[in-house]
Amino acid sequence: MQTMQTTHSTELAPATGGAPPGDQAAAGLHLYLLALNPTDSVSEGYLPAARHLGLDITLLTDQPEAHRARHPGLTVLECDVRDHHAVISTVSAHRAPDAIFSNSDHLQTVTALAAGYFGLPAKDWRATLRAKDKAQMRRALAATGDHHVHSVELNADQDPATLTGVPYPCVLKPREGVASEDVVHIGDEAAFLRHCAEIRSRRPGAALVAEEYLPGELGTLETLGDGHRRHVIGGFATDLSPLPYFIEERLTYVPAHPAPVVEQVLAALDTLGIGFGVCHTEFVVHRGRARIVEVNYRSIGDQGDLILQRLLGIPLFAHVLLVHLGRRLPADLGARTDGAARLDYPLADRAGTLTAAPGPADLTLGDVTLTYRPARAVGERHPHYRTNRDYLGIVRATGPDQPSVDRAVTGFLARQSWEITP
Repeated sequence: MQTMQTTHSTELAPATGGAPPGDQAAAGLHLYLLALNPTDSVSEGYLPAARHLGLDITLLTDQPEAHRARHPGLTVLECDVRDHHAVISTVSAHRAPDAIFSNSDHLQTVTALAAGYFGLPAKDWRATLRAKDKAQMRRALAATGDHHVHSVELNADQDPATLTGVPYPCVLKPREGVASEDVVHIGDEAAFLRHCAEIRSRRPGAALVAEEYLPGELGTLETLGDGHRRHVIGGFATDLSPLPYFIEERLTYVPAHPAPVVEQVLAALDTLGIGFGVCHTEFVVHRGRARIVEVNYRSIGDQGDLILQRLLGIPLFAHVLLVHLGRRLPADLGARTDGAARLDYPLADRAGTLTAAPGPADLTLGDVTLTYRPARAVGERHPHYRTNRDYLGIVRATGPDQPSVDRAVTGFLARQSWEITP
């Protein structure tokens, strides 16, 4: 498998991300963007970048009305985007593509197959499948001793009582799940059987994976590659909710994880065949050893990619799109290295109706720029999910140093209140 050059950006860049040099040649090219529900990454990141590049955009989705409501005037075609045959047929009947792209976890393999059909730059569909299918990922990484994790798979029609070799304590999760949905820490067989039944009641026919619980500090590594050169653009330290659930409550930007940790994570990505486009990798470090938790072959979500673009001062979303148009990345992205950032996610702690909550805010607090966006509207009623669907809002802040950012976020949150009526 090809080993790619890994680089770190060091030069200063403007404080806001514009378009990369030479982007004018992209004007008029036709981008197909595949999506399920609307997301901030697409609405505030990739679509504005595509427009800035002058691309003609067609959005394919199985939820057309939601996207038309959020983006009036955008060309939106209804399509079963989970089926690569449907995507290929829809594109063939519309207009010749210059790029086919998606930032959805669920659509990476479909997108890779469709782009490959038209001879366009694409991720290796085998790599996208390894990243999405957690059992396949564990099998692929088992060949590398540093990343071996004891894992067993529960097939969709298998009685969990017949599964042997469950490594207690373990983490039970859907084989192809995302965003901590139905991910739970399990201590014994009784809890295992109970949670299997609960998850299957919500996900009929879903295959599950039980893997050994990995202690240590949780972090992320964000990478961007073109298949020849790979840039590490930093990562985050992740604060989770108390066990047994794994809800991300805070992300703190880390400009550079220790070199041995980065090397171990990149070696795992090489094993999986991941190096084209943007990738968000979660890992745990325990006694200096990094072990992969999961690989999301797309940009970090929940506004983490938005804060990266602001913090680094690079046109991150445009770079990703240009890679899918066949462009090479520059040897130096020109990313800033002198800033700090943090994201906080206020959580609902119970089911009920949100009866009072702060509205959106864009604040300058000394040297810190802070943005707050609600994730749930006043009047909405929700169950208690115990996932990131419990987010009431997202705070993202950047500044010159971590103490300043921390003080600004802590002070802002202390002044807010959210009321949930059972």
